[in-house]
Amino acid sequence: MLKILKYSIFDLLRSRWSYVYFVFYLLISFSLFFLNNDIDKAIITLMNIIIILVPLIGTIFGVMYYYNSKEFTELLLAQPIKRSKIFMGQYIGISLSLTLSLVLGIGIPFVFYGLFKSSAIFDFSLLLLVGAFLNFIFVALAYNIAISTDNKIKGFGFAILMWLMFAVVYDAVFMIFLIKFNEYPLDKFTLVATMANPIDLSRILIMLKLDASALLGYTGAVMKQFYGTYLGVLVSMSTLSFWILIPLFRMRRKLRKKDF
Repeated sequence: MLKILKYSIFDLLRSRWSYVYFVFYLLISFSLFFLNNDIDKAIITLMNIIIILVPLIGTIFGVMYYYNSKEFTELLLAQPIKRSKIFMGQYIGISLSLTLSLVLGIGIPFVFYGLFKSSAIFDFSLLLLVGAFLNFIFVALAYNIAISTDNKIKGFGFAILMWLMFAVVYDAVFMIFLIKFNEYPLDKFTLVATMANPIDLSRILIMLKLDASALLGYTGAVMKQFYGTYLGVLVSMSTLSFWILIPLFRMRRKLRKKDF
């Protein structure tokens, strides 16, 4: 699996899109840290970019890499290598290369401006950790979709639809529900519904650490009582981990039955 992992990482690092992804974050981060005297505002802006862009790029790269390397994968499947090792090596390679581009693209400007000496280092570390989680989550979801359908067009369509559901549709339906039933106690429902969407959960974790929960009104106060505690952070990180493990478990089961 390690050889496949190395090949996947180096293959993606040779791709010009990896460098475009890296340079985009590098330029955005340099601009934000240069223009903003308040580091918290810069981190919030980066959060809004990462929360939307990282899942989208992870989804597209995951589906694209699976279909583009299908012939090579079939060649590997003809060798005495376990299917799980082949696909896990590819999955980890894609996720790590995307995470590396993210960490370097945002981390280099952070270090360049000497911000690692400030108290913002903890909030910034959480931002990078959340970005890494989102990479691993959405690459896993994208691989599940790609393995489930051999039609490339359908695979890309389902992947983009999945991203839209998590990034846009889920929030819209959630807000409509809260407005419609605002007369009822929805505290526990709000907490559970937040965990059902890794994008929302990641956003709330960062905002609470930046003391931006006041922007969320009463809902923010309720979430701060739970997510603002050590137990809440532990539950949140465990939930994000489950968002990785469950798609991987399903992928392993699907691979056992799939006829290549």
